[in-house]
Amino acid sequence: MEKIVIIPTYNEKENIVAIVNAVFNLQLGYHILVIDDGSPDGTAAIVKELMHQFPDQLFLEERTGKLGLGTAYIHGFKWCIQKGYAFIFEMDADFSHDPADLERLYTACKFNGADLAIGSRYVAGGKTENWPIIRKIYSRGGSIYTRLLTWMPVNDPTAGFICYKKEVLESINFSMISFVGYAFQIEMKFAAWKLGFTIKEVPITFRDRKIGVSKMNTGIIKEGVLGVLKIQWQSLSKNYRAKLKNS
Repeated sequence: MEKIVIIPTYNEKENIVAIVNAVFNLQLGYHILVIDDGSPDGTAAIVKELMHQFPDQLFLEERTGKLGLGTAYIHGFKWCIQKGYAFIFEMDADFSHDPADLERLYTACKFNGADLAIGSRYVAGGKTENWPIIRKIYSRGGSIYTRLLTWMPVNDPTAGFICYKKEVLESINFSMISFVGYAFQIEMKFAAWKLGFTIKEVPITFRDRKIGVSKMNTGIIKEGVLGVLKIQWQSLSKNYRAKLKNS
């Protein structure tokens, strides 16, 4: 077992069958772990039906409610580490991330020296499609703001299309990861960087979802703005790195 894609879901019944099939149709050995936060639209039931079609490839972890993106991913990270996967991916269910790009992230980690590969909108060759201008301003401005405050050499710190080597996730003390939304992605990359892991950005095209409702809201944006300040403030303490490292 080498490669697994974690897909967090909340009300994704319109997308889940298509995204699962798209990953498996690559025929490149990927497994999928869906983390469903009690979707009232029946997303989990659909995944359970799909599991009969893809035994030993598709897995489901159900949680009791909408507990946040960050906690969903940490739940998934722990599950994947325990099962022994070597490369662990984050990907959205709504086709904002193209499954065909999974292998490019994998290649960056497997063969090109990355410990953490990011599908990036903000490096040469990366771009967004079908975004309203206000979302472009928030996203791009947030990325610049994060770089200025944290000094982290990542152009797309809020990106959610990622490949981790398991060694990165095994090294991070997840109890130090405190955010659940926009800032979670920043905090994870910051932790990996502070622990000395090599981060590489792979250009992708990020497409706004065509089906379903975006999870973006003002609370998530506020968490990102204030979260960056908190992350940097915490990092200035003398024992920050020692606390960050999983012992």
